[in-house]
Amino acid sequence: MQDLFVAVDAVEREGEERITTSLRKGLLELCVLALLARRDHYGLELADDLVARGLTASEGSLYPLLARLRDAGAVETRWESRDGSRPRRYYAITPTGRTQLAASTRVWRQTSAQVDELLEES
Repeated sequence: MQDLFVAVDAVEREGEERITTSLRKGLLELCVLALLARRDHYGLELADDLVARGLTASEGSLYPLLARLRDAGAVETRWESRDGSRPRRYYAITPTGRTQLAASTRVWRQTSAQVDELLEES
């Protein structure tokens, strides 16, 4: 019987991890733009911040997203070397990115409120 409980627990954890991963992927763009609205970041710094907040598990999905945001004009990049260190690519939000962030924030707040309301009714 205990083996059954262990198996059910493993399936539940796997399901939760899959759901968490899907939600994170959908919100990563919003989170990256929000961080860049605060200040410019280099790639690894962004990745570390997102990982520390539990919003992404790796850099693997971040760099393709940053390239898409750059191609869409939402972020711009520059190479910079500080204190004699190797050059790093810094990302900065653009006016287009700020507009996108504002729209995404409105949608997120409305959607999350609707979901919260629905869950409270359950």
